[in-house]
Amino acid sequence: MKITTWNVNSLTARLGRAEAWLRANQSDVLCLQELKLETNKFPHEMFAALGYRAAVYGQKTYNGVAIIVKNTLPEFADVQMGVPGFEDEQCRAIAATVGDVRVIDLYVVNGQAVDSDKFQYKLRWLDAVSAWLAEERAKHPKLVVVGDFNIAPTDADVHDPAAWAGQVLCTDQERAAFNHWLSLGLVDCFRKFEHPPKTFTWWDYRMLAFPKNNGLRIDHILATPALADTCTACVVDRNERKGNAENRPSDHAPVTATFAV
Repeated sequence: MKITTWNVNSLTARLGRAEAWLRANQSDVLCLQELKLETNKFPHEMFAALGYRAAVYGQKTYNGVAIIVKNTLPEFADVQMGVPGFEDEQCRAIAATVGDVRVIDLYVVNGQAVDSDKFQYKLRWLDAVSAWLAEERAKHPKLVVVGDFNIAPTDADVHDPAAWAGQVLCTDQERAAFNHWLSLGLVDCFRKFEHPPKTFTWWDYRMLAFPKNNGLRIDHILATPALADTCTACVVDRNERKGNAENRPSDHAPVTATFAV
């Protein structure tokens, strides 16, 4: 089973690239973030033509998440939209069970700046997700949590740790939340394997960040040992970040984990 996470930064803008990527890569489960479209505007027909179906939680202009699976896999069960018990107008979380695998797709709050109300909202949101993940972990031996976490968990995940020290995405509070999720028994699949130094998943559009590889690793795939022990690869498709204003890449690259299940 190949499971991919990808912040597309507007599915409308990236629809052609998403279609071409899925045709070429044939992931079994594709989890998208930052759809930037309402649920009823989701292009189900395009994905259906490729042999996929989707569970979608969208909103106009901002946020939005979707879990897209091959029709050969079992039907969705127990779909959850939003973080249980957390009142939130923003569509940032969706979960569904596919066969015996529970999939949670998160678009974590960015936080803007550490002295902002948005950062406090992020910390509250992370606390709510932590409580939810503890419950899901207890119920599902095969659990995978993916998405744009907007957290670079270690200095190895940052192109310039000194410049980013104490900044949003790299604060002690955010990293503590990530580490708490690991303490629940989740495994960072990327770190199971050797990768070249400075392997990242996000690069700003500005200041030639991508050509200079001034990026961060903030898109993640975490899995319980029942899945992580079968993980045979976890890779970043850096090529999908390449392009210019004409062919419109997302500022994030897809990340795919392959499980022998």
